[in-house]
Amino acid sequence: MIPQHLFRNSLTTHAEFDSKTDAIDVAKAFPRKVQGKTILVTGVNKTGLGFSALHAFASQSPAHLILASRSSDKIKECIDALKAEFPNVKYHALNLDLSTQKSVRAAASELLSWDEIDALDIVVNCAAVFGFGETQRTVTDDGLELHFATNHIGHWLFTNLIMPKIIKAATRNPKGATRVINVSSGSPFTAGIRWSDINFEKMTKDLPEDEQPSEFLHKMFGMTINEETVYTYLEAYNQSKVANVLFTVAANARLYEKYGIVALSLHPGIIRTELGRNATKEQREIINDMKNDYKTLSQGSSTTLVAALDPKVVDGLTAQEPVVFLADCKMIALPPKSSSKENAERLWSLSEELTQEKFSW
Repeated sequence: MIPQHLFRNSLTTHAEFDSKTDAIDVAKAFPRKVQGKTILVTGVNKTGLGFSALHAFASQSPAHLILASRSSDKIKECIDALKAEFPNVKYHALNLDLSTQKSVRAAASELLSWDEIDALDIVVNCAAVFGFGETQRTVTDDGLELHFATNHIGHWLFTNLIMPKIIKAATRNPKGATRVINVSSGSPFTAGIRWSDINFEKMTKDLPEDEQPSEFLHKMFGMTINEETVYTYLEAYNQSKVANVLFTVAANARLYEKYGIVALSLHPGIIRTELGRNATKEQREIINDMKNDYKTLSQGSSTTLVAALDPKVVDGLTAQEPVVFLADCKMIALPPKSSSKENAERLWSLSEELTQEKFSW
């Protein structure tokens, strides 16, 4: 449960939207923000938040919907379902494996080559991995821990590579209408970045105190940690989701005043999706015992739609106070550890180093 004093209700158009609001109702509230637009969503599958968001967008007649996933079969399944209900929208499949920079560059290059898609009005970075049950870390071909590589670096690199088409859309749209949405989680309320050990190679006892894993959070998931713990999937996931927010803050510093492009991040809530498909029986029982207030897929996507469409959410965006996070369809405050401009710039520099890529537009 999120404390009510953290919500900033004045920064959204519809104060009545909350945790029970359906995504399609948000889309219906802002039809002109969708009609004729080109929207890209990563991480699409029929039982996930990406598809639910796409379904809501499709209901309001966008010109193009781009579905990005590492699974061609899942993309096809989603397109077939959307076409059956909304046949007048043009759908496009984009193969994108965010865990490998080679695939990210190939996907971005392909998208940039599409003459039919000359601009991107809204990009929703929804894909994520959560390594339930993993006791050993997985390192990608690029030498990065899998959660950080996929959930942050993949999206950071992909979004920056396709920025020319996002900027093109911004030249046509009112200031603040062109948007990049980074779907995070509840992690930024309590977690941070493991700056001294991004790849999880050190024991807990060798980390600075403010980078050590939370024993309380791990107990919630039935996990035991001690001073010799090196890696936990929960800590790796939390770090990658904080990175989503810091990417958002740094992107606004580069894009909002110059181009009118807005980046926002959000916590969709607790939803049963494929993200937990690798959980053990014991882990599922622990999660069920938490008595979480689970959302439906549509309710889980509603905050994404508010972030993508509501014109009022940019009212609090200033150089001094970049308000960039939402939960339960409302703007919300975050601790400095997961949202400060200083940490955002630190992460941007690290991301450039890890991808050997610098971007300036």
